[in-house]
Amino acid sequence: MKGLIFSVKRYSIHDGPGIRVTFFMKGCPLSCWWCHNPEGISPEPENVVIDEIIGEHKFRKTESAGEYYTVDDILAILGKDRIFLDESKGGVTFSGGEPLHQAEFLVKALKACKAGGYHTAVDTSGYAPAGSLRRIIPFTDLFLFDLKHLDDTLHYKYTGVSNVIILENLQLLLGSGRDIMVRIPVIPGFNDDDSHLRDLRDFLLKNKSENLKKINLLPYHKTGSSKYKRFHIPYRMEGIRQPSRERMNELKTFFSETGITVKIGG
Repeated sequence: MKGLIFSVKRYSIHDGPGIRVTFFMKGCPLSCWWCHNPEGISPEPENVVIDEIIGEHKFRKTESAGEYYTVDDILAILGKDRIFLDESKGGVTFSGGEPLHQAEFLVKALKACKAGGYHTAVDTSGYAPAGSLRRIIPFTDLFLFDLKHLDDTLHYKYTGVSNVIILENLQLLLGSGRDIMVRIPVIPGFNDDDSHLRDLRDFLLKNKSENLKKINLLPYHKTGSSKYKRFHIPYRMEGIRQPSRERMNELKTFFSETGITVKIGG
């Protein structure tokens, strides 16, 4: 069995504790307006032809998104960085896309990584069958769980899916005893109004538990906007400004009132 992965990031420090290797898996049931990895949405390999102009010369190159990896391939990559992962108390993270979109491969990869002594993390939107989530819980040390909006109608409008399953799966994980970091993307005009922020803070306070370790506030950024042209995907965030540093610090203070550790960024 092979998994389809569109990027491998070594020496990552934003996808869990310590130094990590992050595997970005292709395929995602969401279509978030602000997604900075649009090449991870399609569940199929993609090749994109790009024209580059240097001086008076025009060059054409092909950029690929998506290669198939075996579990042994993943273990081999981790093995190369083993000393850094162990010394920093890091490990491996499976992100996306939505890694649970390839649930069968994810189970096998996580199981092998745990058997190899690696700390494991899964970065998920939470939009997946509960059964798939239950299968990976025994082999996952940390869940990085995206929480975008509590209102189902707005969630559907801006992501293409309902949040009902997502909130149910968050409750499932909170009861699992596994470590959880809730990741909140701060998107101007979508989820940063005072009313929703209060509801979100109250929701987290109500669901506070020992295994809810941290709240990560992820400011919207335009880093991935150039990818949309390459992959012929409409970019729907034109004119939206990134939150200021002052605004993010205000939100950090605001969410710190839950008593949960809050961090700006991954």
